[in-house]
Amino acid sequence: MQTHTYPSKLLEKAVEELAKLPGIGNRTALRLALHLLRQPQTDVNQFLTAISEMKTNIHFCSICHNISDTNICSICSSPSRDKTTICVVETLKDVMSIENTMQYKGVYHVLGGVINPMEGIGPNDLTINSLVERLSTSEVNEVILALSATTEGDTTNFFIYKKIKNFPVMVTTLARGVAFGNELEYTDEVTLGRALLNRVRFNNSFSVE
Repeated sequence: MQTHTYPSKLLEKAVEELAKLPGIGNRTALRLALHLLRQPQTDVNQFLTAISEMKTNIHFCSICHNISDTNICSICSSPSRDKTTICVVETLKDVMSIENTMQYKGVYHVLGGVINPMEGIGPNDLTINSLVERLSTSEVNEVILALSATTEGDTTNFFIYKKIKNFPVMVTTLARGVAFGNELEYTDEVTLGRALLNRVRFNNSFSVE
């Protein structure tokens, strides 16, 4: 493992912090730190302000748990969205992926992950109870389970189905145009759009009818 001898403790500290970002190693962190060092102070201040304001002022939508600049996100508050169809996804990145397909006009419910006992993530760590509450208090005709085609995603699909199967809603899942083992955010827009349009009914096993 290569180590660097830094001419400045301040530079070393900046590299250490940048290297904490996912996918950023020490060499990339050093390159980013040196790039910032060469920028005008006003540009660096804008960069730092944007990060600080994002962390301080961003909200999680009180309805769907997507990120938002306000208490209710623009999708949930839009009069043009179909509130009777809820698409259940793992993360906000999945919302962005589905929105990019331009094939979906309903609303979302962001779980915040999937059930994964190996990582200590159980049903109570997700927003499943909030989804059940939404079905209890609003008129919903369809719930689309749009989780990644992985063992953890299928396990979470099954758990959610057991929780909501007694509600008068149709429960569907993405067509298996999304290959098993794929995470939604890495699926191309055409494949994801087709999988969404060709969704099928979900039953009480890890398969579909």
